[in-house]
Amino acid sequence: MQVLSTIESFRAAKAALPGRWGLVPTMGFLHAGHLSLVKRAKAENDHVAVSIFVNPTQFGPNEDLAAYPRDLDHDLSLLKSLDVDLVFNPTPEVMYPPNYQTYVTVEDVTKYLEGASRPGHFRGVATVVAKLFNIVGAERAYFGQKDAQQTIVIKRMVADLNLPIQIVICPTLREADGLAMSSRNTYLDADHRKAAPVLYRALTAAKNAFDQGERDGDQLRSIMRGVIEAEPLAKIDYVSAADATTLQELGIAPSPQPSPLKGEGVLLSMAVRVGKPRLIDNFLYQDGKWLTGELVNS
Repeated sequence: MQVLSTIESFRAAKAALPGRWGLVPTMGFLHAGHLSLVKRAKAENDHVAVSIFVNPTQFGPNEDLAAYPRDLDHDLSLLKSLDVDLVFNPTPEVMYPPNYQTYVTVEDVTKYLEGASRPGHFRGVATVVAKLFNIVGAERAYFGQKDAQQTIVIKRMVADLNLPIQIVICPTLREADGLAMSSRNTYLDADHRKAAPVLYRALTAAKNAFDQGERDGDQLRSIMRGVIEAEPLAKIDYVSAADATTLQELGIAPSPQPSPLKGEGVLLSMAVRVGKPRLIDNFLYQDGKWLTGELVNS
């Protein structure tokens, strides 16, 4: 496994390894969810590259850039055990050199949810992902469903800019109690860790109501909000029952029958502050089935 920190050295190392490449973009502090993406990439490609870069342009002025958890040595040990070919670990100065002034903006689908709560966040995400795609030159890139809006933004960018890369979305991995795996979970103390699965319980309650015939978006949002508000250590940023393509909030949800139009569906999602960390999670109903993730460690 080679660890490269400059664009020139990465491209030279990749050129020496012909074949199909899979890219797993990360911000480091890797957990089992990241590793599941790497394993999927290894199964579907000749070679795998992983990027580790805490991207400053996707953090707002009052967000946790400086405190974002980092453990590069542990990350590299994990990736080496999976026989990753190349790790790209640039500095901010490599990715954003002096006088840098070009950014990628995806319009409508960034107006809602995380985009509304974190202005400028998706400009930073789209820009760094576009740069990584251009630097790495992989045929496929792998992302987790937990960051549902991010996956929608990236797929929109790839389609609109005609980028020659396939986006592969992999299931959310969850702890045995349903908590979605996240690097930010390390911020949870014991009491808040016990409270954090409230997101999963809220999503499950809305899913169960949907399965029993509830189609009113306001009712689905009310169900999720009620579950979260019953947990005193949880503070809601937003709860959403939205169209899975446009991310506009739903009034009456669509039929539970499989849709003939690829991409139609319902995205139940939320952002909830549980102590220090702000946690996000979602369930996606698409093509007549739920994508809720996979429980592990059970």
